[in-house]
Amino acid sequence: MKIVKKLFLAVFVLAIIVIAILLFNTFRLSSKQVEPQPIQEVAISEDVFDHLSGAIQFQTISFSEDAIPDSAAFNGFHAYLAETFPQVHGTMDLTKINQYSLLYKWEGSDATKKPIILMSHQDVVPVDVPTMEMWEAPPFEGRITTDHIIGRGTLDDKSSLIALLESAEMLIKEGFKPSQTIYFAFGHDEEVGGGKGAAKIAEYFEQQGISAAFTLDEGGMITEGMVPGVDQPISMINVAEKGFASFRLIVETTGGHSSAPPRENTIGMLAQSIVDLENNQLPYRMVEPVQYQLDYLGPELPFMQKLAFANPWLLQGPILRGLNSHTTTAPTIIDGGVKNNVIPTVAEATINFRILPGETIESVQAHIESIVSDKVRVEPVGFLTNPSPSSSIDSEAYKFLEATIRSVFPETVVVPGLIGGGTDARYFYGISEGVYRFYPIRISPDGMKRFHGIDEKISKENYKEIVQFTYQLMKKFG
Repeated sequence: MKIVKKLFLAVFVLAIIVIAILLFNTFRLSSKQVEPQPIQEVAISEDVFDHLSGAIQFQTISFSEDAIPDSAAFNGFHAYLAETFPQVHGTMDLTKINQYSLLYKWEGSDATKKPIILMSHQDVVPVDVPTMEMWEAPPFEGRITTDHIIGRGTLDDKSSLIALLESAEMLIKEGFKPSQTIYFAFGHDEEVGGGKGAAKIAEYFEQQGISAAFTLDEGGMITEGMVPGVDQPISMINVAEKGFASFRLIVETTGGHSSAPPRENTIGMLAQSIVDLENNQLPYRMVEPVQYQLDYLGPELPFMQKLAFANPWLLQGPILRGLNSHTTTAPTIIDGGVKNNVIPTVAEATINFRILPGETIESVQAHIESIVSDKVRVEPVGFLTNPSPSSSIDSEAYKFLEATIRSVFPETVVVPGLIGGGTDARYFYGISEGVYRFYPIRISPDGMKRFHGIDEKISKENYKEIVQFTYQLMKKFG
């Protein structure tokens, strides 16, 4: 009986200690939001809607890494930019990189200051022909409605590109000149990896010996209603991105007649490999950008969620799953077979992985080979890139960006984090002290479906917010 009492007492004391630690960590978690500073908002003309609409009408589509860009579409778009933004083109030096990518240089007044790089991309993804009739308006018409501009590129990514030029045009008309040089870097193939666009722009900077204070690109946004328990919109500044790699699984056999199937069927072996990979995914792990999310978002949550975020040592599993903090596995293409009574000699599947920082293309391939049968050949295919480094949230550049967002959007919670998708920004770590991803596109759970999807559109109000933000950001460099 004494032993039972002692055991009960020990468990009770341990529970009290754990509860005390949980509560201590929770109450110690305080808000990291900076105070907004007053700004003088600029009046934005309704003409900005027409300018974005005109940009949407150029079908600057990236179909694949090997496809030749449509010169008529891209050159027409470049001519449109020159006509629409005469002050920009009369003031800035413009260099074309690899024929279609654009690099604008807005010379600063203080040569001792490092330049900044503001990025966007010209290209858009194709529209599936069967979905054309499902759109509210034709995807390349650029229709302006009472509340929206509709079309491919309104969210990804012509809205930020045109907003940057719109803001610069206004500032130049006002007689503004930045103290530090501002570069606008607009690649032409981001949707297929950026290897011939942004990568070449980054190479150009390196060849010229140019080092930037920071680079800003797409890839962070204002989310609304996407984090349970948080009523405020969240301004996500992504400081890193996952890697990207696809691998082809290839099964080759002698085939045969379907009336006498072998024990190891070509397609069956392939299917088993896919199932095995989905059932044996790479583990969830805590990485620096995700820890940043916990530190910044945790204080803004209701008590029980705040307790979980403050104590990841105990409640890490559900949090990491919720934040998708692992290398994801997604079968995307499957091919095999020519007739319903013939067992194919070859069957293939392509599996896409978004690679968590700390893992690599090579480690993912090793993982695949350790899971699938040794009768399955594994080959990397297409564009591949490792995860990016993580930029500092303690740098002057990050603090500057954070303060600007809070000043323009004081109702939002600013949170650094990790993006699962890829951006052109990945190429700029070597020539920039910090690389960040944020433009204030407002996105809700329903709106997420419009990225690369049907009825891509942006509200007029939100588009004006993007122009306002880019204007205020650049004006701070005065």
